[in-house]
Amino acid sequence: MAIMDSETLDRSDWKMVLEGVTARHDGDLVTIEVLDPLLGPQHEAERLPFSYLDYDPRDDAVIAAVGGRPPRYPVVLRHMIVRPQEIDIATMDVPEAAVRIVAEDGTPTLITFYPARPRGV
Repeated sequence: MAIMDSETLDRSDWKMVLEGVTARHDGDLVTIEVLDPLLGPQHEAERLPFSYLDYDPRDDAVIAAVGGRPPRYPVVLRHMIVRPQEIDIATMDVPEAAVRIVAEDGTPTLITFYPARPRGV
């Protein structure tokens, strides 16, 4: 198992960094898990085509979206974290292996990326 380094982002960088994550992971697959302390991990999406990750400062919400482009997944599904308190970027051999977003109540959501194709191809 690889040990991941992580970087906690400044709130002022959230929008720009998440736009960069979206660009770098175009075409990848993504898993979205809510790590509920009472119920345990809850999968919102598992290895579905990644659409985008964005921060909306006006609504103070992070939006993680899957689907919408490939014919097999024509509908965009969105998971929202309202009033996020922290965003961490975990890195390994790729620009980002995962993004962790902590909600106002302390519940983390983990967004993990899986290359749909080998990097550099």
